[in-house]
Amino acid sequence: MLAEADATVPHGSGNSMMSRNNYFNKNPDSSISMSKMDVIIPFSPDVPCDNNGQRMWWAFLASSMVTFFGGLFIILLWRTLKYLWTVCCHCNIKKKEAQKVNNPANSQVADGTAKGPDEKDEVVPASEVGWMTSVKDWAGVMISAQTLTGRVLVVLVFALSIGALGIYFIDSSDPIESCQNFYKDFTLQIDMFFNVFFLLYFGLRFIAANDKLWFWLEVNSVVDFFTVPPVFVSVYLNRSWLGLRFLRALRLIQFSEILQFLNILKTSNSIKLVNLCSIFISTWLTAAGFIHLVENSGDPWENFQNSQSLSYWECVYLLMVTMSTVGYGDVYAKTTLGRLFMVFFILGGLAMFASYVPEIIELIGNRKKYGGSYSAVNGRKHIVVCGHITLESVSNFLKDFLHKDRDDVNVEIVFLHNISPNLELEALFKRHFTQVEFYQGSVLNPHDLARVKIESADACLILANKYCPDPDAEDASNIMRVISIKNYSPKIRIITQMLQYHNKAHLLNIPSWNWKEGDDAICLAELKAGFIAQSCLAQGLSTMLANLFSMRSFIEIEEDTWQKYYLEGVANEMYTEYLSSAFVGLSFPAVCELCYVKLKLLLIAIENKSELGESRSRKRILINPGNHVKMQEGTLGFFIASDAKEVKRAFFYCKACHDDITDPKRIKKCGCKRLEDEHPSTLSPKKKQRNGGMRNSPNNSPNMMSRHDPLVIPGNEQMENMDMNMKQYDSTGMFHWCPSKEIEKVILTRSEASMTVLSGHVVVCIFGDVTSALVGLRNLVMPLRASNFHYHELKPIVFVGSLEYLRREWETLHNFPKVSILPGTPLSRADLRAVNINLCDMCVILSANQNNIDDASLQDKECILASLNIKSMQFDDSIGLLQANSQGFTPPGMDRSSPDSSPVHGLARQASVTTGANIPIITELVNDSNVQFLDQDDDDDPDTELYLTQPFACGTAFAVSVLDSLMSATYFNDNILTLIRTLVTGGATPELEALLAEENALQGGYSTPQTLANRDRCRVAQLALYDGPFADLGDGGCYGDLFCKALKTYNMLCFGIYRLRDAHLATPSQCTKRYVITNPPYEFELVPTDLIFCLMQFDHNAGQSRTSLSHSSHSSHSSSKKSSSVHSIPTTNRQNRSSKAREAGHKQNATRMNRMSQERKWFTDEPENAYPRNIQIKPMSTHMANQVNQYKSTSSLIPPIREVEDEC
Repeated sequence: MLAEADATVPHGSGNSMMSRNNYFNKNPDSSISMSKMDVIIPFSPDVPCDNNGQRMWWAFLASSMVTFFGGLFIILLWRTLKYLWTVCCHCNIKKKEAQKVNNPANSQVADGTAKGPDEKDEVVPASEVGWMTSVKDWAGVMISAQTLTGRVLVVLVFALSIGALGIYFIDSSDPIESCQNFYKDFTLQIDMFFNVFFLLYFGLRFIAANDKLWFWLEVNSVVDFFTVPPVFVSVYLNRSWLGLRFLRALRLIQFSEILQFLNILKTSNSIKLVNLCSIFISTWLTAAGFIHLVENSGDPWENFQNSQSLSYWECVYLLMVTMSTVGYGDVYAKTTLGRLFMVFFILGGLAMFASYVPEIIELIGNRKKYGGSYSAVNGRKHIVVCGHITLESVSNFLKDFLHKDRDDVNVEIVFLHNISPNLELEALFKRHFTQVEFYQGSVLNPHDLARVKIESADACLILANKYCPDPDAEDASNIMRVISIKNYSPKIRIITQMLQYHNKAHLLNIPSWNWKEGDDAICLAELKAGFIAQSCLAQGLSTMLANLFSMRSFIEIEEDTWQKYYLEGVANEMYTEYLSSAFVGLSFPAVCELCYVKLKLLLIAIENKSELGESRSRKRILINPGNHVKMQEGTLGFFIASDAKEVKRAFFYCKACHDDITDPKRIKKCGCKRLEDEHPSTLSPKKKQRNGGMRNSPNNSPNMMSRHDPLVIPGNEQMENMDMNMKQYDSTGMFHWCPSKEIEKVILTRSEASMTVLSGHVVVCIFGDVTSALVGLRNLVMPLRASNFHYHELKPIVFVGSLEYLRREWETLHNFPKVSILPGTPLSRADLRAVNINLCDMCVILSANQNNIDDASLQDKECILASLNIKSMQFDDSIGLLQANSQGFTPPGMDRSSPDSSPVHGLARQASVTTGANIPIITELVNDSNVQFLDQDDDDDPDTELYLTQPFACGTAFAVSVLDSLMSATYFNDNILTLIRTLVTGGATPELEALLAEENALQGGYSTPQTLANRDRCRVAQLALYDGPFADLGDGGCYGDLFCKALKTYNMLCFGIYRLRDAHLATPSQCTKRYVITNPPYEFELVPTDLIFCLMQFDHNAGQSRTSLSHSSHSSHSSSKKSSSVHSIPTTNRQNRSSKAREAGHKQNATRMNRMSQERKWFTDEPENAYPRNIQIKPMSTHMANQVNQYKSTSSLIPPIREVEDEC
């Protein structure tokens, strides 16, 4: 109605009134569309400054049309003339230019008649072309984004275009055409400045364009044609026409390019999203500007009488409603031009809306939810965890890392993974949102590493997929992650999991990898095999160690069951704490007893600071060292305790304040620490003097446990009978070694195995084939061949499995003695009986085919079937009488030929076995839930955690998942990994790993005082209480009394009990299953059937006679091989060495006797050391003597034990 009212207004109204009425002035303004080429000059007095009532919109439009079509005509005319000139004059310009480029010198010689003036004529065009080319190149550089100037210019043009569009939005509220004075209108002046700049930029683009015609028809060029010339016309006519200035909105299409130039957009999704949005918005705004122009102007052929007043934003609304096909009808086009435009726009706009909008929504919805950046918090460290991020791996990691038994963990955990978490994992992150953040990305991308602030992280932990089908590929992926992280931040500390032992060598190739700075590689295959190997020496030790290095909460049980005592031990963990200055000057056994009795802490090792001036290995971890090691100031101790607060007692202990305190909970920080700090200074000279024997000890690794000077070795007199040119140990002296053997020489057939009466051996049942991944059997054999065992103490190892698989492993096993192979299958009872599995000390069941099955429940089917098969076997009891070992029926483990026996030789061997259920077995499992199938008589719930199940508590099952806790333990204390590797690997060192990386096999070395000194280190053993020097404590004695007695008398450190499951029940027929009790309290009552876990010292004299017997037994059949395989030494040198060795032996004996006499009275209440070091063997009973006689009568019918090609 307002539009109709405006149409009735007389044309002769006053100009001043009409200029003030903004709404009235909008209706008569006119314009024509670009398709309308007829010039119409209507008479209209509505324009205030036109006395003749004449509109000038045609002048603005004509300037643009003349510019566009005039330039287009000139370009086409130039191309036409150039083409006609080329055709008519036959000037093959391209051919000449090609000849000049190829051979410019010959082109002149080819003319023959060329002269000086002619040469000048050819040179002048060449110089003109070069000048034009240089200008063109300069213009191209100016408008390109390859240089800083070009980027600034491109961004400036875009910004000014958006500014011009903003001026259009402001002017759209004014009449379409109005009189304006250029010198008084500020917006017109700014717009004029912008368009002058656009004109200059247009000139640069025109010069740089290769094809002028296509450049003239570009969108940006068309925008300049219809926006730049009208501005100059408006200055000349002193009037403004809104016209086609809305075309500046088309510049928004270049928005994504600008953001890429500024390095803001980097991903394909973000670029695509910005492109779609910019095209959609620019088309929308441009179409709205055209509707705004024609609707407010009207149709020219209607004399502009059918116009309507619509603001620009109403037109924007109209276009959106039209594109979305809603069409409310409240705003619509009235002019013919407007309706005609809407017809065509609906076709294109609807298609664009239907395709662009869903894609935009999809891109926005697919944006990474976890794509932000980590913001570091002041005073709070953070670590980055990457690699195999799943619900299982993350939950296990967080459960151990954030355990309540640790001190307040002021560390934020940042997970980085390229796959977004599922709903369960996301819920886990939300439950720990105060300490856990997740970001989606890859550590191989430096941008993602910058997002998580890897350079300021305290450490980076890389988790491995333990269940992957290709372990080598998984290790390669983790090594690449290490390379990427170290390349970005060389000083970052990295702790990574590795699956295969041989892949650890690749980490040494990374220049910035430095284990001395905290970088660690936790090899799961190495540690898994080490745990299992230690169980072969002390059954149940794998369970105890796994519980010690895992954070478990205390579960209290009131009933007197085996679970009660087991769970009390499970609550213990390994901690480190610095010892108080009150311990300075005391020996290790004295400190250990004081900590156990008074502080209720178990000290098992210390970090000894060497006072050598050398730069290598200034700190050593000593496990249960002898009484020659004295505590220094700032000594770090390794404790077994239930939580970290208890361990603080060792740091706060003060002899002056806490000596009379009986409750360890009252031991807290006292006020006399300053006085105690001055005390060590008075003892330091004495301390240095007592520790002088450590100066020359081999100190090449942080886990050496040598107790003596290498030149003063007790028992070194055995070197007199030792062939000096025989290599018994590897080059480091840490393992027994023999010359490499061919696999055919160690293969036993079933009949040969049956004739070879094996006893006290280790049977390894391995499932694998040609395609199976290697499990690394060397890591299983090395702890069983540690040099701290005497040769006769080495348990023979028999592998039962596929010969094709064992051939692949043999390259790493051929240098170990007492190793045999029986080709077959562990599921065959005939093969198992052939290797006398009922007489073995341990049966190990491994599988190399565990990760090739999708169903997790079937991954352990072979191991479970083999275990159940062995347990269901029956054996004749008479075989128990024929235990064909050299010890006969001496109390099991005793050596009759050795006059000097250590208490550990009172260990109980396996009794006669009549059923397979009594055979000691340890089964490796991949899936923890499959442990329920191992024991059919237990009542474990399928959902019970692994450490709570009976097979795991008894030490008959082991899963690699228990090693996950080592990641957290290693982060909080990098010495923990060194300690556990020392305990389970038998003495593997970084130097040995470097040698294995070079040779992939142990290298033999001659026996020298330095290498023999490496034998002097502790080992884990089990002590029997039914007989021997501790029998009086086995029946109702206290564990604390046993602890102190063993420590004082034999330097043996007890740390656990392996007890029968039903020992607490007064039943005549008890179950033969045992379970582990870790670190019992002092008043814990013992029973005669208990086996005690202990760390025993190396006995130099225990193996003298037996060693000579074992070596002499080989001399007859291997003397010829020695002459050919071992380097000979001249006789004179041998005699000289023998005499020197004899003299050294006398000196060493004297030194040893003096040392023993000096230390006989250390830290004991009994006079003159009431507990003798030599245990007397009790006489045999009549029944046992009859068995021995029966054995002797049948021994001639039994073939001797076959030791296949043992050169040692």
